Amino acid sequence: MANETSKNNPLMCNPVDGICEILDNTTKTEIAVRNIKKSVKVVYFTDPICSSCWGIEPQLRKLKLEYGNSIEIEYRMGGLLPDWSYNSGGISKPSDVAHHWDEVSVYYDMPIDGDVWLEDPLSSSYPPSIAFKAAQIQSEEKAISFLREIREMVFLKKKNITKWEHLETAAKKVGLNVKQLKTDFDGKAKTLFEEDLKLAKSYGVRGFPTIFFLDNFGNKEIVYGSKPYPFYETSVLKLYPEATKSEYSKNWETLFSKYHSLTAKEFSELSGTPKSESEKQLNDLVTKEHLEKLMTKNGAIWTIKNTSR
Repeated sequence: MANETSKNNPLMCNPVDGICEILDNTTKTEIAVRNIKKSVKVVYFTDPICSSCWGIEPQLRKLKLEYGNSIEIEYRMGGLLPDWSYNSGGISKPSDVAHHWDEVSVYYDMPIDGDVWLEDPLSSSYPPSIAFKAAQIQSEEKAISFLREIREMVFLKKKNITKWEHLETAAKKVGLNVKQLKTDFDGKAKTLFEEDLKLAKSYGVRGFPTIFFLDNFGNKEIVYGSKPYPFYETSVLKLYPEATKSEYSKNWETLFSKYHSLTAKEFSELSGTPKSESEKQLNDLVTKEHLEKLMTKNGAIWTIKNTSR
């Protein structure tokens, strides 16, 4: 990855720093926090096509399981890729991203197939971001499932998630009202997305993932980029030392009842078993017809059979 290319192209994420960086968020104001329902509020700035955000799914899922009683997570869209000409032509063509995604897949140990940029490249990350905001209007929980679904579509299934047909498929799978989603997608969700972009600027967000940990007293911790799990856990405990880690069953039935699809890296992180053992166990469960396996050129994902999200 040439430095010049990565500076001009937000999709050329830096795997060492774990960040997909944007360059125009220079506004920064004091962060005002009100009405935190739990002890710690987690404001997560992300983007549906951010490979570094896909890379932290194992850590984020574990944080929810262990500290869900103490934290509330607020998902905000950051606007990674407006289009392919917004930076005065400085951004390279979509096909240049393909090899980069293959590289970061190895770095994060999460399956990513970069060939979507060769076969059906995305023109922008705005449509799936707006669709997520439309999903939030209906249900925060279903919106998070929707975001996961469209991420699996773009990173593993090579689907261009700017197209309504794929957004509609994902919405049906997670139980959203598709007609209402389309109405909101064409209407109020655009305003909500613009509000997210303004909030990202006011927080001084420079790239994704950026996660703010906040309490009612104005204290904050920031984790910038993809980091190992202890960074996220420590941020919670700094703000709320009394946080109690929830014990959860680490058997496959429990994990797949909570998260209906898991990569080997995710299963390893959540179960506490080495990656090689996790992969063997998951493959055994496929043989026993408990799970289905989707193989990509850069890894696999396992899904529990006969379930909807």
